Amino acid sequence: MIAIISAGIAPGLALLSYFYLRDERHTEPISLVLKTFISGAMLVLPLMFIQYVVVEEQLVSNIFSQAFLSSALLEEFFKWFILFYVVYKHAEFDEHYDGIVYATSVSLGFATVENILYLLSNGVEFAIGRAIFPVSSHALFGVVMGYYVGKAKFSHQHKSYWLLLSIVLPFTLHGIFNSILLTKQNWGVFLLPFMIFLWWFGLRKVKSARLQTHQLELFNRPSLKG
Repeated sequence: MIAIISAGIAPGLALLSYFYLRDERHTEPISLVLKTFISGAMLVLPLMFIQYVVVEEQLVSNIFSQAFLSSALLEEFFKWFILFYVVYKHAEFDEHYDGIVYATSVSLGFATVENILYLLSNGVEFAIGRAIFPVSSHALFGVVMGYYVGKAKFSHQHKSYWLLLSIVLPFTLHGIFNSILLTKQNWGVFLLPFMIFLWWFGLRKVKSARLQTHQLELFNRPSLKG
């Protein structure tokens, strides 16, 4: 039991630490990061219940609706909801990169509990594969979500457009990920290049957010304001 719980928690904490420590200038308060992590974790059981009802009532009839609607849309919307209503207007959310920190925290809270439940049901031998694919994919969906939420907060124009992207892009990527897994035939052939793309795309967003944070910091220095 201890081994399974440890294996379930470890990848989420490792990925959260990685993205948290990339915020080199002004690290976010641990209390708020923990709050968002726990909020994401608390989503798992209610969403599992909703998804169970959807399946039992046969509200999804094909792979597409199962991958995109009953899974990706529900999960990404509620993660976005927490990010927007708990963190978006918080005083500590004062840099573009902060969006990535808090969004990955919410996503990894969700992914960690989901991972523990999966390993309890199926065995610790799946821990490595779960860490490489589902857990890291949730982290990267969070990176994309947080990048565009940060862009919405600190842009003077098109805020609604960036907020829309902050839910549409993670939802789309998540749906594609689910679709690959649900096909069951040759899923590894498609999943590996998709994960490589997802890491490339996510790390580009990390680099861009850090650069924009640095530019905003330079702009806000008194010497540059005259």
